[in-house]
Amino acid sequence: MSNNTAQKQPELVQLLTPEGELRRHPDYPIDISAEEMRGLYRDLVLVRRVDTEAVALQRQGELGLWASLLGQEAAQIGSGRALRPGDMAFPSYREHGVAWCRGIRPRQLLSMFRGVSNGGWDPHEYGFHLYSIVIASQTLHATGYAMGVQRDGALGADGTAVICYFGDGATSQGDTSEAFNFAAVNNAPVVFFCQNNQWAISEPPERQARVPLYRRAAGFGFPGVRIDGNDVLASLAVTRAALQHAREGQGPMLIEAFTYRMGAHTTNDDPSRYRVSAELEEWRSKDPIERVRTHLTNEGIADDAFFAEVDAEAESIGERVRRECRELPDPDPLDIFHEVYAEPNGHIDRQRADFADYLASFEDADAEGVR
Repeated sequence: MSNNTAQKQPELVQLLTPEGELRRHPDYPIDISAEEMRGLYRDLVLVRRVDTEAVALQRQGELGLWASLLGQEAAQIGSGRALRPGDMAFPSYREHGVAWCRGIRPRQLLSMFRGVSNGGWDPHEYGFHLYSIVIASQTLHATGYAMGVQRDGALGADGTAVICYFGDGATSQGDTSEAFNFAAVNNAPVVFFCQNNQWAISEPPERQARVPLYRRAAGFGFPGVRIDGNDVLASLAVTRAALQHAREGQGPMLIEAFTYRMGAHTTNDDPSRYRVSAELEEWRSKDPIERVRTHLTNEGIADDAFFAEVDAEAESIGERVRRECRELPDPDPLDIFHEVYAEPNGHIDRQRADFADYLASFEDADAEGVR
């Protein structure tokens, strides 16, 4: 195969163009009402506002770190809204949009990045696992969970499906290949959702793979598809089909959402050191929110009053995020030892006791100073 053939870009599954025009796809039909379309726009705007506020809070010293989703809202909201209540999602650390769709409040996300919580939420309550900071580790967790679903007999048209989110950089990790293989040979009901945002921190796609990432699936024996990751309708329709494919016992599927990380990898990163402004401007014209707004306007299913209402709600959420972040209580220092093991553990008990004595020594020193 020549380099030209290997690097030829495949066609994206696209249902909503950057100009806001609706397209039909023979394999991924979608029937969406005007109310649902307005709901998707609302999701996109509000999630972006939460993200913008979180970045500002980190800059002000209120958060230790934040991984922005700017530019990836459509991939996350579309796939998140495709999930059913009984499904289980395994995120990395940037899936704030999917968390929103699963009912997790922004303050629950912020508590982890502020360092006042060991997790932030109950995964089983929301069908959304805790964030995974270790790159690609969640691919194995998701596959194992899906194999458990399979062995519990929880499949069928109305059964449970699993989705796992990761970035393009995670495809270079051995965990991902192992997860693909286990999922394939066990026909596990899991959808692998790769947000290819073009930069694994500072590494572009051509430094990670010689072929489009979705083609990795074929080597393991299951289907893969590439979608326009800035198209919320493509994300919704394809993810919905893939989840149904999985829950009906047809095995795993890989979705590559071809999108772009408009911001920094995290707030500790400076993307201007490794990418040019022209690239950023090119992707800005494909903004996932603007194309939905254009579609709503052109089709006459939303007016200025609706957009003003959403903007006002975004302002209100921004204010609430700022207030709730600063109101998060500091944990007791000994809370770090809680829930390390499900059962009592002597080793942890001794560490807790030693640390308690250490903290008490400062109180004793202060008391001595007063006397």
